[in-house]
Amino acid sequence: MVWGVHEGSLSGEPERARRLSVRTMVVGPINQLRSLLLPIIAGLVVGGFNPWVMSAAGAGVVALLVGGFITWRTTRYEVAADHLEIRKGLLSRSRRTIPLERIRGVDVTSTLLHRVLGVAVVRIEAAAGSAGGSEDGKLDAVDTAEAERLRRVLLHRRAVLTGRTAPADVPASGDGTSAAPGADGAPAVDEGVLHFSIPRSWYFYGVLSLGYLLTPFAVLSALFGAVQQTAGEWATDAFIDWVEASDRNGLVVVAVAAAVVIVLLMPVFAVVSYALTHWGFTLRERDGSLVAERGLLTRRSVTLEKRRIRGYELLDNPLERLRRAVRLRAIVTGLGDTAGRSVLLPIGPRARVGEVVERALGRYTGTLRRHPAAALRRRLVRSVGPPAVALALAAAFGPTWTVVAALVLTVAGVPLGIDRYRSLGHGHDGERVSVRSGSLSRSQATVERAAVIGWTWRQTLFQRPPGLADLQVTVGAGAGGYTAGDASFEESVAFAAEITPDMVRPFLEDPRP
Repeated sequence: MVWGVHEGSLSGEPERARRLSVRTMVVGPINQLRSLLLPIIAGLVVGGFNPWVMSAAGAGVVALLVGGFITWRTTRYEVAADHLEIRKGLLSRSRRTIPLERIRGVDVTSTLLHRVLGVAVVRIEAAAGSAGGSEDGKLDAVDTAEAERLRRVLLHRRAVLTGRTAPADVPASGDGTSAAPGADGAPAVDEGVLHFSIPRSWYFYGVLSLGYLLTPFAVLSALFGAVQQTAGEWATDAFIDWVEASDRNGLVVVAVAAAVVIVLLMPVFAVVSYALTHWGFTLRERDGSLVAERGLLTRRSVTLEKRRIRGYELLDNPLERLRRAVRLRAIVTGLGDTAGRSVLLPIGPRARVGEVVERALGRYTGTLRRHPAAALRRRLVRSVGPPAVALALAAAFGPTWTVVAALVLTVAGVPLGIDRYRSLGHGHDGERVSVRSGSLSRSQATVERAAVIGWTWRQTLFQRPPGLADLQVTVGAGAGGYTAGDASFEESVAFAAEITPDMVRPFLEDPRP
């Protein structure tokens, strides 16, 4: 899709104050009415559509519409030479000023309602004055074309103010490339470099994720909550009466049939949920940022500035490893809502994900060092020990089914412990440091060598005899640190000295003459 960007918008000159879309008067009331709809319907039904109840409901709807009008009328935003200013409110007025050079990202989100009405939500994330703090600006809702224009203008002006882009070097399109005139005479904007566009076959990878497989239970929970809100005790009493009046064998058949249907629907719901979340997923590079866009019902565009990306994470579980599939997340400094905003690629083939990493970020090319055999013994003890104790107690005091369950868990603990050990590893290739751990949820974090700001060693009482330690690579991004568990203490010290010699060697040298 190509948007027009006017000449003055990227020149650095202050813009005139703008209002939200006039459709804000509809979007706001509908969003608020959604949470009040069930109580209103319940009140009307219970009240027998009493005129007073209907009048109160009507007055509430009118109040929401008036509130929407006030929001549209009083909200203004203005892009000045060095800051964005958002003004809103009638009785209680607020004015928020966000310096453009502190903007961390500009995200554009469109729910199904927004897309029907042709509007979007623009969220501006910016670093606050305090260390590690943040302040956000939100504009709900602006025209879709205006949302994209505003995102480009803010990111370009930030780049100019921080010295990474010269105004004269960037044409009116604002993306650092030549722009051909659009159909309406306005300069067209190039979409940048496309690193990835999701193939339809990827949607079937949803069956490998436990989160997507559990979607039927989430749907049932939501339906149960809705019934409880509307019917309450009446629904509970009706269900109890039905159970008491039904034949026990019939209830068993119904329960078994329901369980079978839910199990059969789990992969179907997994694929549908994956598709709804990641429909049309694209990863582009433009304006010095990576832009990930996804979603069918709710369309979300997340912008991550490349200079703040310190590395990446490859995540998988046992099912995904069987199909050689992984997920890709960015390790970014100062990022809020990390789980949602750091996604660079959904579940997909490891080879294809590796190609995207190579083009967009730079791939780790080294190998991972294996951890000592003592680490394997510790993981076997942890995975087999607790169920083995439970097995002994069940054999002595419990019924037969507890013995069988404990025995299954004990046997399953052996491959689990071995897999957890095989997943351990750490290494570096001269430019990047990589740490891997986990089994049921495995993560391999790769960070730039320059991003390492410290090292932490931890030893428990049981790690000291075999000479093991947990080595944490501290970085000012992502989770803040990534741990290589049960590494050789001596080897891990030498490993850290290889990567950051100036940081580690002073602690290794004897200061005495």
